[in-house]
Amino acid sequence: VRFSGQRVWGIGNADIISTVEFNHTGELLATGDKGGRVVIFQREPEGKTEPFSQGEYNVYSTFQSHEPEFDYLKSLEIEEKINKIRWLPQQNAAHFLLSTNDKTIKLWKVSERDKRPEGYNLKDEEGRIKDISTVTSLQVPVLMPMDLMVEVSPRRVFANAHTYHVNSISVNSDCETYLSADDLRINLWHLGITDRSFNIVDIKPANMEDLTEVITAAEFHPFHCNLFVYSSSKGTLRLCDMREQALCDKHSKLFEEPEDPSARSFFSEIISSVSDVKFSHSGRYLLTRDYLTAKVWDLNMENKPLETYQVHDYLRSKLCSLYENDCIFDKFECAWNGSDSVIMTGAYNNFFRMFDRNTKRDVTLEASRESSKPRAVLKPRRVCAAGSKRRKDDISVDSLDFSKKILHTAWHPAENIIAIAATNNLYIFQDKLNSEMH
Repeated sequence: VRFSGQRVWGIGNADIISTVEFNHTGELLATGDKGGRVVIFQREPEGKTEPFSQGEYNVYSTFQSHEPEFDYLKSLEIEEKINKIRWLPQQNAAHFLLSTNDKTIKLWKVSERDKRPEGYNLKDEEGRIKDISTVTSLQVPVLMPMDLMVEVSPRRVFANAHTYHVNSISVNSDCETYLSADDLRINLWHLGITDRSFNIVDIKPANMEDLTEVITAAEFHPFHCNLFVYSSSKGTLRLCDMREQALCDKHSKLFEEPEDPSARSFFSEIISSVSDVKFSHSGRYLLTRDYLTAKVWDLNMENKPLETYQVHDYLRSKLCSLYENDCIFDKFECAWNGSDSVIMTGAYNNFFRMFDRNTKRDVTLEASRESSKPRAVLKPRRVCAAGSKRRKDDISVDSLDFSKKILHTAWHPAENIIAIAATNNLYIFQDKLNSEMH
């Protein structure tokens, strides 16, 4: 794979990146962090700069999306960390995005201004109201060029609908509604209505002692506005059709892989929990990520995944220590490339994995400051499992740094450009030499 470093953006130590998302054209890239800030990067136009820096992403706008709050009724602090960002399809010159923390979802408008009105009749140049008696003639105000200014303004605040922590938001293909999911419920919102939402999934038992699973992620189908999928901590996927009934507690399809009784262990349920689910761009497949594997499911085949990819199987012998240091509960995300032929997901030691679905080849790459120098080609890395023969440049599984983890990744919707969040650094890599993985 000839991915080369394009740019690395370092952010403050406390400001760990918590979500990464390209917009629908790939021209904008948004990141959210634990400090409640959203940073938007814009791709520079081709040919504007020297050839080797064509298409670089530079900071476009930064704004504070959420502030820390306190729930006085429950005596709970609500942290400002951005859990998810989702862009709305662009309808006009402005861009709109949704951002959410644990409880509150906000709709933001991002627009540009490069002209300002001048020549008012009743105001002077500094905006002060003139004495009307001094106005002796009328003039037509004109728009004068000014330095480009990016304005970000909150348009809607969707609050007070979630008792538990919001883990997903997904914009519907009808461009009018979106869903938000927490541990036990999924709500359907209209983008223009903030004071009420419609509950479409509720798995909360009458007695919380009977609780056996929670919702981990949810997403709308890319073009069928009535379909959505949600994943659970038991490793199952449920496809729901909103045409069947208002409350989608009864799913249309249940995707579940039967467990091998001989492989059952204390950790089986923990590592089978699905941390992310993504529809393919074609709408035919689902990509899921659990702790050790990434799986591709065909919507027409519920009894087993179409493809299973081992992300870091060498950790199977380390599950006990990973449980003790809580790493086993890390939630890794996954991503499709634009043609649905390659999938990507993160791992430890700042490694991320890519799997080519056609050739069945896979590669491990590293996001580090050395590899992110401009035009530096990423070198494949290999982890040597405990007890196996080690080759030159192999990394021993015992020397992996579990504090360096790539949980959040995003792939440009059309090109081979990827964004990797490694703790508090954002890496952007671009395949400049090849249009396809090889």
